[in-house]
Amino acid sequence: MNASQPPHPPGTTADVPTLLVKVFGKDRPGITAGLFDTLAAYSVHVVDIEQVVTRGRIVLCALITEPAAGKEGDLRATVHGWAESMKLETEIISGIGDNRPRGVGRSHVTVLGHPLTARSTSQITARITESGGNIDRIFRLAKYPVTAVEFAVSGTETETLRTALATEAAALGVDVAVVAAGLQRRAQRLIVMDVDSTLIQDEVIELFAAHAGCEDKVAEVTAAAMRGELDFEQSLHARVALLAGLDESVVDKVRSEVRLTPGARTLIRTLKRLGYQVGVVSGGFTQVTDDLQERLGLDFAQANTLEVQDGKLTGRVVGEIVDRAGKARLLRRFADQAGVPLSQTVAIGDGANDLDMLNAAGLGVAFNAKPVVRQAAYTAVNVPFLDTVLYLLGITREEVEVADTDEG
Repeated sequence: MNASQPPHPPGTTADVPTLLVKVFGKDRPGITAGLFDTLAAYSVHVVDIEQVVTRGRIVLCALITEPAAGKEGDLRATVHGWAESMKLETEIISGIGDNRPRGVGRSHVTVLGHPLTARSTSQITARITESGGNIDRIFRLAKYPVTAVEFAVSGTETETLRTALATEAAALGVDVAVVAAGLQRRAQRLIVMDVDSTLIQDEVIELFAAHAGCEDKVAEVTAAAMRGELDFEQSLHARVALLAGLDESVVDKVRSEVRLTPGARTLIRTLKRLGYQVGVVSGGFTQVTDDLQERLGLDFAQANTLEVQDGKLTGRVVGEIVDRAGKARLLRRFADQAGVPLSQTVAIGDGANDLDMLNAAGLGVAFNAKPVVRQAAYTAVNVPFLDTVLYLLGITREEVEVADTDEG
């Protein structure tokens, strides 16, 4: 070993004497620089730093190696004097080594509340503890339109934690997503979502049916299909048959009536800036999804196609049928075309015909879904803002807002 190298590199052994320097008080520019400028005079090494600012109050913690023999008292006095000059409080604690090693099994637990109450936070954190997990860090991802908080948890397996929190979340009325920690989370580069009642607020076939005067009949069949009570392909043919004779000009009217889900543009715009590819699969119709693909800059889009002859809808569909199995098949096809492993895909949907796709994806998100879907899906979001999916990917509201400002 080189004689100039310390026998125990800072932060790598359990027997190195360390000091925990904690500073707290009213935040202002220059506090972090001032503390480390003060410490620099003692030639200490920085083992760890944590800082958080909440409602204008700062808590700054620095874990440093012990100074040279005989200098600790002077360091303490100097830091206290600096803190007093800044009208801050400080605490310095002696100890040994670095932070406690994190346990095996690491997960990100994202909690969405609208609002997030103290009771729900208490219950979720208690269940994490009961599952053998330890909360290592807590970070707020967003305060609007929902409160989104992320817990870094170690000590228990992701599946164990997910199972334990699913029931608790449903009872509390909050949304909880549990994903394994690691680089893969940031590497999910393909998002595929359903269209009707997910990307948009409407059921497209019902918009067509309103022009045909059979909206009630179509809505009844649609609801049964989404609940999983009817075979989707059979219900599709039955509903489309009711549209026979409609003038092709209705397509433009329906396109103008489509309402995007709140947050849809923000979700897609943000994902595209981050290098994600985004696609849609729909049991609806290409006459609408093609328009959405162009308007939103989507990379992929696939849906059923209404047959048109002599300027009229025939009441039939042509080409490949996009049903429950078809959506999962298209997810795989899009992933292959995008060069993205299936484990690095995210699928979003609300109906029973989305379940195969949600289960096939690396992360499946049930968005304001029917009960049968919420129970079976990987995770669920039950607030009416599609961009909250960003928080499940670890993207903060502040990052979104900065990106919007940069674009403007």
